[in-house]
Amino acid sequence: MKRVTIAIISLVIGISFFGLLFLQGRIIGAMVKMRKEQFDETVFRALDQTSRDLERNETFRYLETMAEETGFKAENLNDKESRQRIEETLELGDSTLTPFRLKAQTIHPSQMPKALALRPSSSLDAASLRFQEFVKNAYLYQKGVLDEVIYTILYNASDRDFHERVDFKLLDYNLRSELQAAGITLNYHFTVSDADGQEVFRCSDYEEEGEDYSYTQPLFRNDPSQKMGVLRVHFPELDDYILGFARMMMPSLFFTLILFFTFCFTVWLIIRQKRDTEMKNDFINNMTHEFKTPISSISLAAQMLGDQSITKSEAMIDNLSRVIVSETRRLRYQVEKVLQMSLYEKGNIRFNEREVDANVIIDDVVKTFTLKVQQNGGHINANLDAEDAAIYVDEMHLTNVIFNLLDNAVKYRRDDVPLQLSVRTANQGERLVVTISDNGIGIRHDDLKHIFDRFFRVHTGNKHDVKGFGLGLAYVKAMVDLMHGSIKVESEFGQGTTFIITLPLID
Repeated sequence: MKRVTIAIISLVIGISFFGLLFLQGRIIGAMVKMRKEQFDETVFRALDQTSRDLERNETFRYLETMAEETGFKAENLNDKESRQRIEETLELGDSTLTPFRLKAQTIHPSQMPKALALRPSSSLDAASLRFQEFVKNAYLYQKGVLDEVIYTILYNASDRDFHERVDFKLLDYNLRSELQAAGITLNYHFTVSDADGQEVFRCSDYEEEGEDYSYTQPLFRNDPSQKMGVLRVHFPELDDYILGFARMMMPSLFFTLILFFTFCFTVWLIIRQKRDTEMKNDFINNMTHEFKTPISSISLAAQMLGDQSITKSEAMIDNLSRVIVSETRRLRYQVEKVLQMSLYEKGNIRFNEREVDANVIIDDVVKTFTLKVQQNGGHINANLDAEDAAIYVDEMHLTNVIFNLLDNAVKYRRDDVPLQLSVRTANQGERLVVTISDNGIGIRHDDLKHIFDRFFRVHTGNKHDVKGFGLGLAYVKAMVDLMHGSIKVESEFGQGTTFIITLPLID
């Protein structure tokens, strides 16, 4: 699959995931908003009804008080006494209407029930007419008394002390009953304040938490403004109540995020796998070319040795033998490198550690490499200044590590300047530091983080004669890690590269 195809598919699926997450977020937000609005409306209705109940309770208490003061309690009057009092108060006939009765009739004539209106009829006798007149007058009188009581409550009740007007326990009971009837069972706290804002009551278990979401309701709304009160209620658990409904959607959002990150990880694996496949293909191509050259040289030398038509001098035989030995060694080294990396990946690499002197090993490698550097017009300089170079490592692998780094310096040299190689050792606390520097083509910044990856090869621009498998630095990093050391690289493109290896000394 091409990279463009992978990119397009990833973009489409990524946009779809983001769209799904956005829609889920909008749905959750709408659910929370709707839940809050429903809660607010329910609470305001409950508070309004509680205020009405408070005013009605005050009216009932006021009526009971008046009844006690005037002696009109129903239980104190028997039927005969009640009938006698009404008859004494209401004289039958229009000529005996009291001023209050006359006022009630003139102010509210249209409010008299139609059933009580006099309907002249020849079929009614005088006794029936007198009884109907009696009932009408009694109704008007009682209605006037009630109007007078209501007017008295409206204008006189507000003069009483605020504490006397409000039964706070009854207020709490009514509020709780209204909220529960509306389906709200949350704990709440409330305060009552007068018109000046002075707090006159606070529930015993009041908590400050949740005051940001408080609801207010005026008390005694028909009173003068300076006589009104304010009921303030807040719910400490309101956030949990509102978000609790939205938490039902949280699992779907969580699983969507899991799917999104799984998708991202899968795309990353696909890209990485594609890159590894491309590098492995390059590795196979490079390995074919690397093996082809020594095999061709060995084959040609063998053919010349076996061709009887060619006269062979002793010098020619020695030269052909040297070519076969040299190319065989080169082929064996390449095969060994591949095998060592394969064994390292499987965890079966042979690692025979023993105490060695790093200065001696590095000096041997430098001497072996000096001729190759000089043949390429370069110079190698060794400053093995470490006083303590005793380390516990595998000698063969340490030799291969130094050889690989020096070989890379020769491969990636610049053509415009002579190659300058520097190898140094030094002590740094309880560790040995080996530094290998060159003035080659350097490494780009983007390639630095990949140079220790398997099959990765640094781009060499127009320099196409560099051969290799892309395993050299991966092998170096793996061996240094097995030696309990560390390796880092510093490079500037076009200027050169420095590898710094740090290994633990023997205690």
